Amino acid sequence: MSFIASGLAFIGRYGTQGFAISILLGLMLPQFAAAARPMLGVCVFFFLAATFARVDLTALAACLRRPGRLVFALVWSIAAPLVLISTLLAVLGRESLDPGLVLGLALMAAAPPIMSSPAVAMLLGLPPTMLLAVVLATTAFAPIYAPFVATLMAQVPVPIDASALALRMTLLIGGAVVAATVLRAVMGEKRIRENKSAFDGLGVVFYFLFAIAAMDGVLLAIVETPVRVAAYLAIAFGIAFAGIAASMALLRPLDPADRFVLGYGAGQRNIGLLIAALGAATPQTTFLFFALAQFPIYMMPLIVKRFSRRYVEPADPGGGRP
Repeated sequence: MSFIASGLAFIGRYGTQGFAISILLGLMLPQFAAAARPMLGVCVFFFLAATFARVDLTALAACLRRPGRLVFALVWSIAAPLVLISTLLAVLGRESLDPGLVLGLALMAAAPPIMSSPAVAMLLGLPPTMLLAVVLATTAFAPIYAPFVATLMAQVPVPIDASALALRMTLLIGGAVVAATVLRAVMGEKRIRENKSAFDGLGVVFYFLFAIAAMDGVLLAIVETPVRVAAYLAIAFGIAFAGIAASMALLRPLDPADRFVLGYGAGQRNIGLLIAALGAATPQTTFLFFALAQFPIYMMPLIVKRFSRRYVEPADPGGGRP
């Protein structure tokens, strides 16, 4: 077990590089995509459970005691992708775009931030508390607002099953909270802090499994439609960067570190959550956009690492960040 923990800790120390390598390896292993697909839900469950287990409860309580700032962050998290993607559609011209891409952008605008974003914040050494609260709240309320927003943005009815989505979110979040509570009770907060690198490394491993499943069909698309793939990648990366830039510029009432992590979540959304609710009704080009939107999710930790260092607080001598 110590050998495994040491290996995970080594991976965790190079976590941002590990994320970038994971997406490339996932792209190179298309033959395993079908077998890895059942792991998608497991990976998301782990991200949530591990984040809950590592969160600083004192900081979370302090965040909840300042509801004004939290509500401000929640409103921004829902409004930012709407504004960014509406602007993009206006600039590019909705009528000139593939309907599947328009639907993919509509789902991105309606989706909550990616569930792994608080774990990425921890990996970068940034405070995840406010982002975690935002992710939980927006994900919990997604069955209420996501179908409406997706239909509004797509300008065609989007058949998202709100009841199935609500059940999925209840089981996912509730189960993760229970698992995190058990983990904290067994390991203790101090040991969890001491094993930060191992937790980060395990996150990279699950990200790798997620990448294999998400890259299903992408390699073929790169060969057959390279221009389309390049355009979709440019759009996904553009939205990711725009989310950070807009948040840093406009969220002045918040601390710089919180503005940065909220910007990270504003530009990277959990499209897969809504695609799962759509099921077989998902067009092929929409799924392709979802798959290519994973590239900024995997690459951005490495890209923004140097910039984010200015917001990292010194580690606590008594144990560091959880």
